[in-house]
Amino acid sequence: MTPTPSNRPLRVCVLGGDGIGPEVTRAAVQVLRAVCERDRIELDLGEYPFGSSSFRETGDAFPEASRQAASEADAVLLGAVGDPAFDHLPPMERPQRALLDLRQLLDAWANLRPARMSAGLLDASPMKPEIVRDLDVLVVRELLSGLYFGRPRERRVENGEEVAIDTMVYREHEIERIVRLAFELAQKRKKKLCSVDKSNVLECSRLWEQIVARIAPEFPDVELSHLYVDACATALVTHPAEFDVIVSSNLFGDVLSDQTAGILGSLGVLPSASVGGPTSLFEPVHGSAPSLAGQDKANPMAAILSAAMLLRHTGGHEGAALAIEAAVDQALALGLRTADLLPKARRHEACTTTAFTDAVLAALQQPA
Repeated sequence: MTPTPSNRPLRVCVLGGDGIGPEVTRAAVQVLRAVCERDRIELDLGEYPFGSSSFRETGDAFPEASRQAASEADAVLLGAVGDPAFDHLPPMERPQRALLDLRQLLDAWANLRPARMSAGLLDASPMKPEIVRDLDVLVVRELLSGLYFGRPRERRVENGEEVAIDTMVYREHEIERIVRLAFELAQKRKKKLCSVDKSNVLECSRLWEQIVARIAPEFPDVELSHLYVDACATALVTHPAEFDVIVSSNLFGDVLSDQTAGILGSLGVLPSASVGGPTSLFEPVHGSAPSLAGQDKANPMAAILSAAMLLRHTGGHEGAALAIEAAVDQALALGLRTADLLPKARRHEACTTTAFTDAVLAALQQPA
């Protein structure tokens, strides 16, 4: 799903959101502007309210002006959403609900989460270097169905005790489109696809497995394997470098992709793209981390790499995307680490959000 570059400006809607969201998004925008200026990519960028800050001011976490801007853009660059001040509200009434609404608005049914080990990150991983050195995996997560969207969803009292109900629903076309995309992406990488489910227990997974088997003959050049989600979780920490593309449901993909971030050393390093509709969404996978907000301590790496994915998957600007990724690698090679990438005993050595961003910007200015 990588389009050909257009002659018109690349229209980007920026939603900084909550907590550290505005800070890491500001860093990503700086890098995005710099590489677009360097490569003469015309950029039309606007910032709009979103999340708890908007909810606090207007009572609406996703106001109409932001909805319209997101709908009309080529891409949305999001920071983070969430504020514990609103945790007393029912889950579907909290500002965090705006993220699910945004994904639905954009029809962003596929979430792409790449996890690649940089040489400069080896010392941040909790795992042995020889196990993770060659890690380069893409988790393709179905994003608009499954347990997160199923109905009924409720809590009630039965026979004097509380009962909680969540429903997992998958329709044939929802599975087919995400699986087909995963095969297509695998064709462009190492031609290996692992389908992850729980078909020994779940009916949804049995349908998933059936559809994977039906589509596989269309991609004879892709090596297909199947793992139950628990077995996949184990394999990711015993031989992660053997994976190429993993495709799974909303819940399983969410968990497994966060596990890959842990292998790299922090959620702060993992970018993502949510695609499917005419407008794509790009965001770091980490949360809003309100305790770090405004202190210049947040890791901007995931947001910056999300900007690289934006250029790759929306603008078709592969050279600019690779340049950002190489610049991040150079910053890491210099030893720059935000606190999340250091053990407690060394956190006094941590660099600031600004310092890491400046190093990336400096690397972008170096001759190729």
